[in-house]
Amino acid sequence: MKTAKKIIALSMMVVFALSTFLLAACAPKEATPSAAGEQPPAAEEVTLNIFQFKVEIAKELEEAARAYEAENQNVKINIQTVGGGDDYGAALRAKIQSGVEPNLFNIGGPQDVEDWMSRLEDLSDQPWVAQALEGVLSGVTVDGKIYALPFNIEGYGFVYNKAVFEAAGIDAANIIDFKSLEDAVKELDSKIKAGELKDKFPNLKAAFEVAAKETWVTGLHASNTALSQEFPSSLDAFAAKNIEFKYGDALKALLDLQADHSSNAKAKAKLNAVDYATQVDQGIAIERVAIVQQGNWIYGGVKAVDEAVANNLDILPMPVKGIKEDSIPVGVPMYWAVNNKGTDAQKAAAKDFLNWLYTSEKGKDFIVNKFFFIPPLKGYESLEPKDPLGQAVKRYAEAGKTMPWVFMGYPTGWGMEVLGTEIQKYFAGEVKWEDAVKNAQDQWIEMRK
Repeated sequence: MKTAKKIIALSMMVVFALSTFLLAACAPKEATPSAAGEQPPAAEEVTLNIFQFKVEIAKELEEAARAYEAENQNVKINIQTVGGGDDYGAALRAKIQSGVEPNLFNIGGPQDVEDWMSRLEDLSDQPWVAQALEGVLSGVTVDGKIYALPFNIEGYGFVYNKAVFEAAGIDAANIIDFKSLEDAVKELDSKIKAGELKDKFPNLKAAFEVAAKETWVTGLHASNTALSQEFPSSLDAFAAKNIEFKYGDALKALLDLQADHSSNAKAKAKLNAVDYATQVDQGIAIERVAIVQQGNWIYGGVKAVDEAVANNLDILPMPVKGIKEDSIPVGVPMYWAVNNKGTDAQKAAAKDFLNWLYTSEKGKDFIVNKFFFIPPLKGYESLEPKDPLGQAVKRYAEAGKTMPWVFMGYPTGWGMEVLGTEIQKYFAGEVKWEDAVKNAQDQWIEMRK
């Protein structure tokens, strides 16, 4: 079986290959008037409730919903977004338990499929399935049935401000492994502290900002660099009863490099209060810091703060020291699932909305030009990413310099609630790194029982 890395790399190359096949959005046929001249019956009024995690597209998704409603006037769409600093999985569980169930919601990979199987509508017959890129459905396929639509394809690494690097005389092209990254960060840090960049960047305080409050940043995304070298795919992680954490020292090196050259280098416990907005909107977007561990999804938010800064961003690799040093993780962040507990009309409307959003010309414009997504389907060849971070992910993928996203196969809650919390304790000086790893290993075993 192909490794996830090869699958994702191939998938991304297919995205940007020159093909022209387009898939029309599905729409129900209108009834034909009877011989007596009767008008067709009015379509049933439907309310569609969406519960989604991606805060970065909350406003744009609302706009897409209004555009869909204009074409389908019998459908009313309500959207609730829970993400960023909030635990979407926990919020979804609470939402379901409240008895007010959404018709469309988000799931991760194989672990979420198992957890939510009782609520998942089989989507195998949907038109978009034939357009899915190779490999993107593997994590949501069980016994040959497909239970969700991929949100998009994303990549993350160390997002950096090219203008700051140029002013510091650092050539980012030479950063190809941990040693070259470390040397560049130390040089940048020394020049910031010496005030050499203050004239051009008066807000610049540190090389990095670390959003340790966001345990998905540390416990999911950062850990994925090391664990993707242990597990070839999320399915392998999902099947694992225990975890060796072979490359825990490499993960520690990445975390230490950021923390030691952050705005809270002398008081690392304070990193645990740094959230996404502080890291991105009040961090790299205002040039208070030069580097953040994030992905192509931050472009729209940075652009809303300062378009010039957004257009000066690029992505450095996240090197796993001594193992895989020139790559970034690339994968599917989340999937759209249709709740099988809805009415027939709600399920039909939910499916139609997804087909419209991902396969109609208007929907595809939202996906690429307003959401700034890298699409998971074919048929987007005329809509390549225009933003620099999307282009950076494309560059890494086409070069084959990617790591799989295996965190979708972690035990439910392990990444954020266990490992992410242990990393917070480590930053606060409450546990040694070895103890943090051991605690995470023990919890993995317990959660797999």
